[in-house]
Amino acid sequence: MHYQSYGKGAPVVLLHGFCETGQVWDGFYGELATDHQILIPDLPGFGKSDLLPDGFDITDVAETVFQWLRSLNIDQVVVIGHSLGGYVSLALARLYPEMIAGLGLFHSTAFADSAEKKETRNKVIDFVRANGVEVFADSFIPQLFYVKNRDRLKEEIGQTVRIACSTPSETLISYTRAMRDREDRTDVLKTLEAPVLFIAGDQDTSVPVGKSREQIPMIKNSFAKILRDTGHMGMFEAREEALEQVEGFLRSTTV
Repeated sequence: MHYQSYGKGAPVVLLHGFCETGQVWDGFYGELATDHQILIPDLPGFGKSDLLPDGFDITDVAETVFQWLRSLNIDQVVVIGHSLGGYVSLALARLYPEMIAGLGLFHSTAFADSAEKKETRNKVIDFVRANGVEVFADSFIPQLFYVKNRDRLKEEIGQTVRIACSTPSETLISYTRAMRDREDRTDVLKTLEAPVLFIAGDQDTSVPVGKSREQIPMIKNSFAKILRDTGHMGMFEAREEALEQVEGFLRSTTV
């Protein structure tokens, strides 16, 4: 996998979300890199990383992340995943809990897709096949931001749309299937000994805040923050507040 590395210290991996690349963290990682080694990959099929063979699932992506970390001689790591990146983080923690020094779910969920969400995923696949990635990205990305933040963040939204438009259709469709069919991972929340961070947006329409509140009590050692007036993109919509939460969380972890 293609990746960027910044800073020195205990390793922290930031995993991007669906139709994103590691660039989504460009304005976020700087302060974290003063005390940690921040590793930011492009997940397989996004950015400069090659797509996995057809038919892969979220566990296959997690295994690829594991092999990449082992190639860097990393035995323990804090993993923080945005949305899809959170699904991959949970699968990694399920496979290799001894590797996880901390797990961060950044606008993500351990629940599997509901029947309604699965149907939405199927519609996305049909829409992209009929209309292409760019038309999908133009409508999909702005909706991830709370409507009251869109004017203020026009530049950030535009950049995120441009990144999403570069996603190959095969990647988009394959990951939509993989997200649709992923397993429930609440067992990870209940059994993981490492601390778990939940960052949620109170205006998130992709991962409703009520679902996040249901999961937080499952965690043995939880750090949780509900960001006010924030949709699905807290690294832009509430950068300083989200960054403060991540910094505090990292101080609680030991690698």
